Amino acid sequence: MGVLAKIEDRPTPPCVYNWRVYLSAVVAAFSSCMIGYTTSFIGTTVALDSFQEYYGLDKLGDSKSSFISANIVSLFQAGAFFGSIFAYTTSYFLGRRASIWIFITIFLVGAGITLSPSHTLGPLYAGRVISGFGVGGCTMVVPIYLSEIAPPAIRGRLVGLYELGWQTGGLVGFWIIFGVSESSPLTGRDQFLVPFAIQLVPAGMVLIGSVMLRETPRWLFSKGRREQAIKNLCWIRNLEPTDQYIIEEVEMMEAANDEIPKGFFQPIKLALTDRKILWRLFLGHMLFVLQNFSGINAINYYSPTIFRTMGINSNYTVDLMTGIFGVLKTVMTVLWLTVLVDKWGRRQLLVYGSIAGASCMYIIGALITAKVGQGNQDTSHLSSQGIATIVMVYLWTTFYIPSWNGTPWVINSEMFSTASRNVGQVSASMANWLWTFIIARFTPDMISGMGPDGCGMYFFFAGMSTLSLLFVWYLLPETKSVPLDKMNRLFEIQPPRKAQPILMQELQDENLEMSVANGKRMSQSSEHRA
Repeated sequence: MGVLAKIEDRPTPPCVYNWRVYLSAVVAAFSSCMIGYTTSFIGTTVALDSFQEYYGLDKLGDSKSSFISANIVSLFQAGAFFGSIFAYTTSYFLGRRASIWIFITIFLVGAGITLSPSHTLGPLYAGRVISGFGVGGCTMVVPIYLSEIAPPAIRGRLVGLYELGWQTGGLVGFWIIFGVSESSPLTGRDQFLVPFAIQLVPAGMVLIGSVMLRETPRWLFSKGRREQAIKNLCWIRNLEPTDQYIIEEVEMMEAANDEIPKGFFQPIKLALTDRKILWRLFLGHMLFVLQNFSGINAINYYSPTIFRTMGINSNYTVDLMTGIFGVLKTVMTVLWLTVLVDKWGRRQLLVYGSIAGASCMYIIGALITAKVGQGNQDTSHLSSQGIATIVMVYLWTTFYIPSWNGTPWVINSEMFSTASRNVGQVSASMANWLWTFIIARFTPDMISGMGPDGCGMYFFFAGMSTLSLLFVWYLLPETKSVPLDKMNRLFEIQPPRKAQPILMQELQDENLEMSVANGKRMSQSSEHRA
């Protein structure tokens, strides 16, 4: 079986995997490019001397300056948290497609406000909150859109495009900062204005591209618009309404739609009273708790500070190391997207990522402790411990990115039934931004307060990665190739680590029984005609 082989839940016509479904996924997922860029450029931008001078931060003490810088970074996550909540309203009443358009527009407004020439921080704070609000809405809606248009065999791959866009945007952000700080003639406000202005580019591209998107058939079925739902489904699948594959998929969608509680508040009430859904909400929330406390967003937002604690004193080298970090993340995301997520599965990736991630973080903490224990050293060049520490950071990135970085988004987008999918994705998005906000806000305090050079912070991340291994091994089932309509059955099977193989065998048996029954009917019909 090739690395790009598809594991199908039922016989699928090749034309189902057509340019329409891929292009729709690319356009929607490109919204994450603006998210990745915005979250990657800000930490290094606020550290620029031109930024510090323009807003007067260079005249403040280190503690006050760090406090304001942390606020600039973390207010974005605060806005995203509330945006993800509001997205439940728009996705319910207006649909996935319209919601994407609305939140992209909000982001553009917020990003525009950050370009204000004011020397005060008010417009910058406001713009960060508003643009974060738009991003939060996108993180709730886009994964749902991708999972609802995707055939089961490539659902992980299409939802994974969202993560690829995130990392691509982050890569561009890292190197934009490297360019304006090291090889650009720009000075003063113009120097940091460029990375702020570039935020508008990917958002504008998504806004234009969203014109070709079709609303998801599942949302249309939930609103009683059956004819339009079938029309959109046929367009996305590139099949006629009379095709057996379309007939079966329509039957599954309608059966799932009958289970949806009617009304705006009913899905929320169901989620808060049904223990099975509450359990999945807990699993989804914990995935983002463990993801954020593995260390990735600490490095994303404060990579210059973290690399300096490892003994790098040159601004040029710090910026270069940060850029290489972005390149490595993007390369590993491509590997995860094209090969790993739909071949190895979600659960296996998380298990291996936890083991490797914990090992690397323990070693990083030990190396920094050893460096501190040796006392004052020649700082004109990087010590052997510093080199080893940086190598371990890159090795950790190699293991972490194709496991814990994007996989929680894939799992949360697919593990809820139609009745609870909106609530589930809201919960996932809220959890992501809540814990990202906490990490973004308190990483400077962890670096300064958890031992010399923040060595204790890495042991903390290692301990959380160890906990994530136990969490995944005992509590989380594999969701690879499972139809969205069979997720309830998946979470009924015990133990979780054996649930997916058992369910896939059940589906094969059902398909075999249906094929035999259809064969008998055709045989009887032929005999009757004879």
